[in-house]
Amino acid sequence: MNKEVIELIIEKKPDLKGMREKLEAMQPGAYCLHRSWGFGQIQSYDEASGKLIIDFEEGKQGHAMDPVFCVDKLDVLPEGNLLVRHRTEPEVIEKLAKEQPADLIVEILSHCTDNSATASEIERLLTRLLGPIKGKKWWTSTKKLLVKDPRIAVPSKKTAPYFLRDEPLLPEQEILEAFYINKNPKQKILLAEKLYQLSSSVEEIEEDLPKILEALTEAILKAGDQLTQADRLHGCWVRNDLARHLHEDVEQLNPTSTSLILETEDLSLLVEELPSSYYKRFLDLSTRVFPDEWQTVVIQLLKNSTGKFTGECITFLMDRDAEELIAESLQRWLEEQTIKGPVLHWVVKNRNTRRFQHLVQDLLEPRLLKAIFYAIDYDALHVAGNRRIPLAEYISDDQELIPELLKEATEETTHDLAQTLILNQGFEDLTKRSLLARFIKRYSSVQSLISGEVADKGNEQDEPLFVSKESFELRKEEYETLIHKKIPENKEAIAIAREHGDLRENSEYKMARQDQDTLLARKAELEEEMERARVTDFKEAPTDNVGVGSIVEVLEGSTGKVHCFSILGAWDSKPEANIISYKAPLGQILLFKKVGDEAKSTIDGHEETWTIRAISRWVDKKA
Repeated sequence: MNKEVIELIIEKKPDLKGMREKLEAMQPGAYCLHRSWGFGQIQSYDEASGKLIIDFEEGKQGHAMDPVFCVDKLDVLPEGNLLVRHRTEPEVIEKLAKEQPADLIVEILSHCTDNSATASEIERLLTRLLGPIKGKKWWTSTKKLLVKDPRIAVPSKKTAPYFLRDEPLLPEQEILEAFYINKNPKQKILLAEKLYQLSSSVEEIEEDLPKILEALTEAILKAGDQLTQADRLHGCWVRNDLARHLHEDVEQLNPTSTSLILETEDLSLLVEELPSSYYKRFLDLSTRVFPDEWQTVVIQLLKNSTGKFTGECITFLMDRDAEELIAESLQRWLEEQTIKGPVLHWVVKNRNTRRFQHLVQDLLEPRLLKAIFYAIDYDALHVAGNRRIPLAEYISDDQELIPELLKEATEETTHDLAQTLILNQGFEDLTKRSLLARFIKRYSSVQSLISGEVADKGNEQDEPLFVSKESFELRKEEYETLIHKKIPENKEAIAIAREHGDLRENSEYKMARQDQDTLLARKAELEEEMERARVTDFKEAPTDNVGVGSIVEVLEGSTGKVHCFSILGAWDSKPEANIISYKAPLGQILLFKKVGDEAKSTIDGHEETWTIRAISRWVDKKA
């Protein structure tokens, strides 16, 4: 576009005056980036139509765009922009990405506003530059290099930006400065750990080591409630790693890791809060702190373990020839019904691995599936929000597991397990149906068991339920009582019953679990019904045929008696007041009938004929 065209555009639309520079940049040959169409190159300006002609790389060739309407959506890229350079000198950019990745990030930041960009902004550019797969892989490896690059400040938070420093600064110097300034003891520990990880020889911080060790020790000892016991142990290990470079005897530095372990009441809680990279170190320490009892300690840790620590415990025990102890413990926990979700997850994941399968082969029976369902149900009740349950996801994905565990199951046992699954709160309905199909392959009779619970329910799920406001509020009140009172009380009862020990002879536990099944079944039923519910005031009831909200006068054929029924919402039955639900059998046969029509019903083998004599609206009578 020439100056005359730009002046004419601004004259017609004065609010574009501030966009003059951008309009002037829209020249043939210029590269651009559009929010919707992506990367492109301006080919020409068509004076007749007043539009730019742009070729977009993603398939839109010769696309005409009005500069007035695209000025705020189209960015014209300068010659030094990396995307432009990748088109004009691709060999240079490819070589830079391959041989000097940090330099490429410096190039990117140097063309950003304030020489800074967030990780997500950099990732978007790399996706266009290197492609989505290669760009992501490249960025993952390059981020590790940037930590040691003195030209780039790496953020401590994901949402904070990377930026070019005015002057290069060794990362050790930057972290050391932050270490001295920071008053938060946990942050001091994390910063000291970064110093240790960055400084392979610790030469860069050797002069400061005595002060660092003193500050760390003070943080561990005097932090009060600011540090958990896991934080203190973490800090102790970081301090010890640094102290060894001064040839210090770390066992003489207080507190010692041993003293912190001996002060801890709940080791399982402590290890949950440790960084996973310290799990093996923690287990090694347990053998020194408890030289005669370490196997018992580690087995108890395994029983209450979660995530990666479960596998770490088993591997640790295996490496120390404690295979028999592992197998015996797993079998005992299964018999007592005290085996927990993370351990069950490890068992099923490793049932076919060469190293571990002999440990778990004897567990692969119907009782294991029962334990799995109980563990998933328990986690569903205790997991906050919509957090994932790894064991439930694994059971759903592994097509072979349920058939394998049902191989020796009787028909009765299979039915019981299917019923347990139907009531389970850890699976979506669609997932339940998929899992139940695996039961049906074993025993087709399971289909009849679940037809009323699942199959028929599936046919009704899309059908709305018309209900009165009053009945809906009553259902809602019942649901709130379940959620906030009855289910939490039951959860507490189960927890208390569990503490009594062996669950096989624990009647309190069995009763509490039965109550739980009933409560959860009712909760699921209420949720499904309320989701389908459509509150109505019955003002839409017809007058020419029977509908929801009709008053129907009918003649009973066998007796000659005349009855008057109000046919209202799905939850509104009051037989003593002649109010029946439209979902009731009589309501169903009367629906859509007109005056003079007959309806037939069968009660206790007796067929009855009802003749419609009159139809009116319930709201008119109520008014």
